[in-house]
Amino acid sequence: MKISTRNLTKTYQDADRQLKVIHDLSIDFPEDCSIAVVGRSGIGKSTLLHLLGGLDRPSSGEILYDEQNIAALSNDALSEFRGRNVGFIFQFHHLLPEFSALENVAMPLIILGTPEAQALEQARAVLDRVGLSERLEHVPGKLSGGEQQRVAIARAVVAQPRIILADEPTGNLDLSTARDAQQLLLEINRELHNTLIVVTHSAELANAMDSVVEMQPGGGLTIQRANRTSL
Repeated sequence: MKISTRNLTKTYQDADRQLKVIHDLSIDFPEDCSIAVVGRSGIGKSTLLHLLGGLDRPSSGEILYDEQNIAALSNDALSEFRGRNVGFIFQFHHLLPEFSALENVAMPLIILGTPEAQALEQARAVLDRVGLSERLEHVPGKLSGGEQQRVAIARAVVAQPRIILADEPTGNLDLSTARDAQQLLLEINRELHNTLIVVTHSAELANAMDSVVEMQPGGGLTIQRANRTSL
């Protein structure tokens, strides 16, 4: 599944002035590879990721998944589209504290209407894939930071989405744990043949990606490196 933007603009109202974070951005992201989005803090990288994933609405312009403009979908249709096609990973994992690792990972499938027994079976398989088969019944508070992020990765990929969007996925981890999470993300990206777009300040994580783009003031993107395919 290919993600593209056409004349994408996002403006926020700041007191009596308008703050244009992204202006007239048109770009085609390559399919089935990993892409790092880098740039200084506060420049709009997370805003771009939220727009691409349908967590926020653009002020104008289009966000195309293949030829479907998700910016034109109703709230209900957009929510269902996200659930079936997009997995999200954040710096702070946002796991539900009262549910076990297994229940947290199964939740996206249950929301989509998957029978509970099937959802739990799929969640169990994915948690085994990320090395947490012995921690299925632990609630997040009983897991280490690295284990919590592995649960978050499992939750993001359990429905086998075509797109994974990750916002500083290693930013809250120590160096060794961050490298483990980085390797896991890239392995799953190759296994599922999906598109992985990562916002990061980590040079190590960015350098491990197939392509790197840098965000400029106003939301423009410039290519730093394109290993496998051109942006």
